[in-house]
Amino acid sequence: MSRDVFTLVEPDVPKAGLIVNSAHSGRLYLGSFVQSSQLSLTSLRSSEDAYVDQLFDAAPALGVPMLSAVMPRAYVDLNRASDELDPAVIEGLRRSNVSPRIASGLGVIPLVVAEGREIRRGKMSLMNAKTRLARYYWPYHQELVHLMDVTRNSFGSALLLDCHSMPSQSGDVGAIGYDIILGDRFGASCSGEYVDVLESLFADVGFRVGRNAPFAGAFIAQRYGAPSSGHHVIQIEVNRGLYLDEREIKPKAEFASVKRKLTSVLEQMIAFMRPQIGLAAE
Repeated sequence: MSRDVFTLVEPDVPKAGLIVNSAHSGRLYLGSFVQSSQLSLTSLRSSEDAYVDQLFDAAPALGVPMLSAVMPRAYVDLNRASDELDPAVIEGLRRSNVSPRIASGLGVIPLVVAEGREIRRGKMSLMNAKTRLARYYWPYHQELVHLMDVTRNSFGSALLLDCHSMPSQSGDVGAIGYDIILGDRFGASCSGEYVDVLESLFADVGFRVGRNAPFAGAFIAQRYGAPSSGHHVIQIEVNRGLYLDEREIKPKAEFASVKRKLTSVLEQMIAFMRPQIGLAAE
């Protein structure tokens, strides 16, 4: 199923309590949005998790649903809380209780893209901001809640793989020394068993894997990760240098081989989780 709000592709027959999510790979840049920006389209795309949805799009054929964004992160950031509204972007807001993400210009409606480049001059009205959230943010999260609940009810638990990409160079930490970073908010968003298995699977196909640093998991992991309730979330960061020309934002020749490895990991993770179906039915 495809909408202008999100894309959901479901398997013919669900095989495991797994969901794949890509909230930052949207690339529908409305003409009005691009025209209102002071940045080029390429610059706007610099904060996008470019083509992550394509890297993981084998999920439905393997037997698990995949939810992905249509609108770009520069327009609305689905991995933020709805109240992370930036006074520097939206008229009429007081500068109180500003979170670190808002202070960095990365609220639910961002001020900046990569390298701190401001998206637009001037502010938008609070009404326009709320309209944007009503149109694109809330339907996405309502669908995510539905998927988590249905999956848990069918299989006994739900594991959400929240898929993202990270720049090969990242601010003060310099060159990222890993191909994959798994974030479970230091154990708060997911059972340790799931994280251990996933880390081993990534390592087995040749990826260098780290945990929680510098990316431990953002709003989606915080909001939906509740292991005691059978809701598990692992944030996956894939190093863009593996598959993407980061300057031109175009897939590299290695894209296909990286995708094959990621598909293999998905397939093996699904196989690991499938034996739990019988236990859930009991």
